[in-house]
Amino acid sequence: MGKGGGCVPSKKKPPPVFIVFYSMYGHVEGLARRLKKGVDGVEGVEGVLYRVPETLPIEVLNQMKAPPKDETIPEITPAELPAADGVLFGFPTRYGSMAAQMKAFFDSTGQLWKEQKLAGKPAGFFVSTGTQGGGQETTAWTAITQLAHHGMLYVPIGYTFGPGMFKMNSIRGGSPYGAGVFAGDGTREPSETELALAEFQGKYMAVIVKRLAQS
Repeated sequence: MGKGGGCVPSKKKPPPVFIVFYSMYGHVEGLARRLKKGVDGVEGVEGVLYRVPETLPIEVLNQMKAPPKDETIPEITPAELPAADGVLFGFPTRYGSMAAQMKAFFDSTGQLWKEQKLAGKPAGFFVSTGTQGGGQETTAWTAITQLAHHGMLYVPIGYTFGPGMFKMNSIRGGSPYGAGVFAGDGTREPSETELALAEFQGKYMAVIVKRLAQS
């Protein structure tokens, strides 16, 4: 209670943007961290990192020489998704569509779909592919069906990144559908341009989420 018996207004929690990703070799995780930086750069919005559960046994991951997961980033459950004001989903490609681990997570959201708990929430994608023709656009494009069935609002970045979308002097992942990285044989690290595009996408989504929260 305030002076004179008045109530002290509670501090409103910033609308969260969940950055939900699957990363086997760290490329998607690198983009995710820069997306969070972009989200957090918009006053009044907070980026929250989450991993989807791994579906491969540890023996297989070891054979594939996949590095250990960062345990400081929690695994998400479907029940936590409705708390987000916006979601950015990140995943590597598997033959032009999302990796099975991310698909398994979407498949586990049936109860949310039944109750339309995610309807009206803005969402976007960021991806990783091995080659320039490996699905930077189709991986995001084929994932739109997941959002459509949930009634979510797909938010592509278009060409709002400006001149960075048109540079041809170096290899750059990403497309109008969202940020992206070319992983090559797994040893190539994201370029600064790819990371900058990811940070921009985070900011872009945060601005939209903030507008919706204020309306």
